[in-house]
Amino acid sequence: MSKIYFQGTYGAYSHLASISIDSKAKIIPCKTFDECFLKASKEKDAKIVIPESNRITGNIGIEYLIFKYRLNIYAEYFQKIEHNLLGQPDAKITDIKNVYSHAQALSQCSQFIKKNNFNEHIRADTAGSAEMISKNKKKDEAAIASTLSAETYGLKVIQKNIENEKGNLTRFLVMGKDVIQPDFEKKKYITSFLFKLKSKPAALYQSLGGFAINGVNLTKLQSYPEKNSFDSFFFLCDLDGHIEDPKVQKSLEELGLHCQDFHVLGVFDADPVRQKKT
Repeated sequence: MSKIYFQGTYGAYSHLASISIDSKAKIIPCKTFDECFLKASKEKDAKIVIPESNRITGNIGIEYLIFKYRLNIYAEYFQKIEHNLLGQPDAKITDIKNVYSHAQALSQCSQFIKKNNFNEHIRADTAGSAEMISKNKKKDEAAIASTLSAETYGLKVIQKNIENEKGNLTRFLVMGKDVIQPDFEKKKYITSFLFKLKSKPAALYQSLGGFAINGVNLTKLQSYPEKNSFDSFFFLCDLDGHIEDPKVQKSLEELGLHCQDFHVLGVFDADPVRQKKT
């Protein structure tokens, strides 16, 4: 049986994504993102499912771990984020005074919280909040979390879909130790890589010219400072296309001339959600 590690507790959105990606896998929680990456770097058959960015709140902040461990990316998966108000089995919305969740979830449900005049309490994660209130058994306490959290901890869904904006998505990456790439066919692919430029004026500008000349679309370009440094940066990049496409190869060869570090993180099928968004 294959293994998937995720950060958080059972019922978290990462748990939900892991089930959607491979329902037959043994799915195991980790306390931290670092622990997930460490386990996958040591266990050949293990994969990790990690949130990379959110449509509303942006990057999650795992770039330094991608740079440190350099695991291979096998797939991307866009998980719909639907927040729900969870409480005790006999609770009604009028009973609730205190609401607990992760800071981002509270922020994403701020209009509903304000309308109902709830007191907010920030906790480490959404599912952990659900677990806590299930143990406390207080009728005036509620958590903002997934319906999976409600099932996991025996809570009632008092109100569904309480987020400010509908259609919120989190992009998850499926990663592991072995290098696996799909064959180049007539499909939509993403090639993901990281690079560090040589220290010279206008290096970034010059390095990106090859993509424009060859008509290759960059869908992500993010800078991140190296450890203990504010003047040395590496870049995480995604592009539309397969690394075996001649246009992509030429672009990356041009980029390589300006780099002192370059590493391909993965080539994988573009999630169908990308077509829906465009």
